[in-house]
Amino acid sequence: SGILKDGARSRKLRQRTGPPLLVEGRMTVLVIGGGGREHALCYALTRSPSCDTVLCAPGNAGIAQSRDAVCISDLDISSSDAVISFCRKRGVGMVVVGPEGPLVAGLANDLVKAGIPTFGPSSEAAALEGSKDFMKRLCDKYNIPTAQYRTFTDPAKAKEYIKDQGAPIVVKADGLAAGKGVVVAMTLDEAFEAIDSMMVDESFGSAGSRVVIEEYLEGEEASFFALVDGENALPLESAQDHKRVGDGDTGPNTGGMGAYSPAPIVTEELKSVIMETIIIPTVKGMAAEGCKFVGVLYAGLMIEKKSGLPKLIEYNVRFGDPECQVLMMRLESDLAQVLLSACRGELGKVSLTWSPEIAMVVVMASEGYPGSYKKGTVIKNIDKAEQVSPAVKIFHAGTALDGDGNLVAVGGRVLGVTAKGKDIEEARFRAYDAVDVVDWPEGFFRRDIGWRALKQEQTANY
Repeated sequence: SGILKDGARSRKLRQRTGPPLLVEGRMTVLVIGGGGREHALCYALTRSPSCDTVLCAPGNAGIAQSRDAVCISDLDISSSDAVISFCRKRGVGMVVVGPEGPLVAGLANDLVKAGIPTFGPSSEAAALEGSKDFMKRLCDKYNIPTAQYRTFTDPAKAKEYIKDQGAPIVVKADGLAAGKGVVVAMTLDEAFEAIDSMMVDESFGSAGSRVVIEEYLEGEEASFFALVDGENALPLESAQDHKRVGDGDTGPNTGGMGAYSPAPIVTEELKSVIMETIIIPTVKGMAAEGCKFVGVLYAGLMIEKKSGLPKLIEYNVRFGDPECQVLMMRLESDLAQVLLSACRGELGKVSLTWSPEIAMVVVMASEGYPGSYKKGTVIKNIDKAEQVSPAVKIFHAGTALDGDGNLVAVGGRVLGVTAKGKDIEEARFRAYDAVDVVDWPEGFFRRDIGWRALKQEQTANY
């Protein structure tokens, strides 16, 4: 933890003596990453009064085209030295790290050490996402409610435990598997298959050499986000993601096919229970372990059917994608100022303002996702789709320009068609209206995003 102490010390010194971060009150911000989440962050930062220029590395064609940031496609974000010298050359006042990869690799450690305010956790603190076993042990130690579990490195022992416990049961690869290393097995055979795939066939590489086996929790899932400055945590609005690929929540899990905010299931009362029993004990526990957490904590929760209480399923150490898109659509505060306060340990003084409207995002993905899909298919009519309503914004995740200057799909999840409305019906109507204008025959999307919230609203109206 020597690194961490030095980091904290240099942070304190910087507060007193460091270079002025806000040039005439306005700064240059560098966003690391190039997906839908990063596009949404760029969009919110561009609207921040305290932000002068938004740079995004590597960014993507859609971010550049929509002018939400200047994309720096040739900056090697896996090299801390390259990022540091770029920041010095361009007078970057703050770096916001989007994806988990660079965080787990220690980019934030190096930037903070170099005196550059960075929103995102150190590699030690990023272990909350980088290792499910680390997260579970923290829960044990600090009494944070989570599913019962055991960790295994031996496939035969793992199978024995599954046989004892029975199905349904949950099998997770310990390491990073791009949101895909979790199998909710409804039968023993499915669970055994998951063990073979992760531990024997190594389908997730080293991420699956250790597995965490958990009890199956029944209830409704919710995503909960809090900004953290090492000591204080500030809750963001709630959001709910749709993980399954198909309508009616069918088919395999994906990185997320759509989301909406707020999530009716997260009442004000539940929000304070989550903060008191899960978020605050995590922040305090991490500080006690000598690895203070600075960044966004994204808790995947199960609101248990039988108790109505939240249990922690997993942590991510970054904004969720596509939840980030709906949150940034609703945020009215100066995001640059808020994130800088987190970097400086001053979140205690901050409060956030949100639009009372509902936001919804529908993800358009390449045919075949989450399995293999074709790259390079042409997408047309994006501008037209954005003109359906001033309340519509399209965030780009996996897009690029081909040799002829056409916008093409290069990822699994490609577009996040997002809209705001006075209620869930209006937001949904606008989002799907825009989706229907996008001309992309090789794309697909779910038709039922927001169905849980709609159901709740319909019951409330009777």
